[in-house]
Amino acid sequence: MPRRKRTRTTSIDRQDNGGARVSRSMRKLQMLRRDVAIEAARIMATEGQHNFKMAKRKAAERIGVNPRVALPSNIEVEEALRAYQGFYGGESHSEQLQSLRATAAGLMRNLESYRPRLVGPVLDGTADSHSRISLQLFNDPPDMVILYLLEIGVPFHQEQRRIRWHDGSFRDIELLVTEFEGVSVELALFGTVDLRQAPPSPVDGRPQKRAGLPEVEELLAA
Repeated sequence: MPRRKRTRTTSIDRQDNGGARVSRSMRKLQMLRRDVAIEAARIMATEGQHNFKMAKRKAAERIGVNPRVALPSNIEVEEALRAYQGFYGGESHSEQLQSLRATAAGLMRNLESYRPRLVGPVLDGTADSHSRISLQLFNDPPDMVILYLLEIGVPFHQEQRRIRWHDGSFRDIELLVTEFEGVSVELALFGTVDLRQAPPSPVDGRPQKRAGLPEVEELLAA
């Protein structure tokens, strides 16, 4: 009776099989990250959630994936949000964005002495009906803006936001939240020295994009 030939598995074969398993695992992880990013974008677009971390965790919970291994980056979520708004928002989203920018420009004219800069979703184009207009104001001392609003009788309430600065330290930013022409507005108070460097972006950690009144007017005219 002929002897059965034994097939030997070499270390190279084992490495190839292991590599294939790793590749499949990576593809699965990438698909999960994509699914979480899409769901997080939908949450941000439709449920008024503008905190990337909270939106991602909520999306992971809904999809049923481990948030420790499958959370996308903020950049991935922002890209998915732009795609969602472009597909579902269409012309109405563009009109809403234009209206918010026009309102922001009007407010910036009123606060011109505080060197206002527009930041956030209204500037970058991801704003929706739940978005605040976010302005950064610069003065020495910063809280003179509070006295100005009190003098002209504008109601507001105060909040604080802790952010990690470029050097790794944390800073508590004073926010004044009010309304202008029926739109919610937050005014972040800074000293004039902060005109030199914008705070880190909550999306990618780089200096936050911001625009003065001339740049906002250019956006409106485009």
